[in-house]
Amino acid sequence: MTSPSHRRLLKEASELASHPSPHFTAHPVSDSNLYDWHFTLAGPPPPSPYAGGIYHGRIVLPPTYPLRPPSFRFLTPSGRFEVNREICLSISGHHEETWQPAWGIRTALLALRSFMDADAKGQVGGLDVDVSVRRQYAVESRGWVCDVCEGRRSNEEVLREWREVCRAKGVAVDDDEGGASTLGAGAGGATANEGTTLVEAKSEPEQQPSDTNTNTETASSEQKSESLTSRDGVSPQQQVSAPVPSASAPAEAAAPAPTPTRTTPVQTTTTTTSRPTTTTTSDAPWLDRAILGVLIALAFMIVRRVAKSEEY
Repeated sequence: MTSPSHRRLLKEASELASHPSPHFTAHPVSDSNLYDWHFTLAGPPPPSPYAGGIYHGRIVLPPTYPLRPPSFRFLTPSGRFEVNREICLSISGHHEETWQPAWGIRTALLALRSFMDADAKGQVGGLDVDVSVRRQYAVESRGWVCDVCEGRRSNEEVLREWREVCRAKGVAVDDDEGGASTLGAGAGGATANEGTTLVEAKSEPEQQPSDTNTNTETASSEQKSESLTSRDGVSPQQQVSAPVPSASAPAEAAAPAPTPTRTTPVQTTTTTTSRPTTTTTSDAPWLDRAILGVLIALAFMIVRRVAKSEEY
């Protein structure tokens, strides 16, 4: 019986093949072991010292994946990471507390590519070497050959063939500087800009407030437009939520604009209700005269009846 971990890895392998990225390719080393993957990764775009470089590495996944994170190591010299040593990232086994099961191999490779330009700062598996050395490693990395992968092809050959697959699936590829960037996306579903990646966990809190402010500003603008077009005024919910965003000073300044619209119907209602009052007062003398006339007629009839009864 296939375990949940096996099903997840098979799904990710299928997704990487059906929606390819020209920046990297990854696959299990053998069909009998889905927990040992190799990847070929293009370096970040210029002016990065890794631009034009093509790097090969290994991903080892735990049996409980995706509940626990994988580990990563580079097999190609880069000047950024030690060769064949597990590196410390927020998406790796060194920081299980920051790993999220929703992430996957695609997310991890995008993070690795983005993280290459960051400073090592004592990171486990990280290196700090001169920029000229890193550029030299980038040139040499293209001809590096993995002894484990089938076919024994160089990194450049692997990535070139993979980009032909991307083109066949409608993904536009720019081969300038080793094809470090992609210009668009086709029917295959790969994103045109893979730069929206997961990076170190410390950068995530900085993104969340930005997204929150954007949502609150959008909600504030929608509330403002509703209040401007409403004839009956602003609802209590809009009056409470409008002042919440800190960046909505223009919206708050424009809030009093609907006030004349709310007061006009009140004046009209007052005028209309006063008309029946005037009509009632003008009709009062006519009613009094009618009642008086009826009383006089009744009195006259009574007098005549009394007079006739006396004659008899």
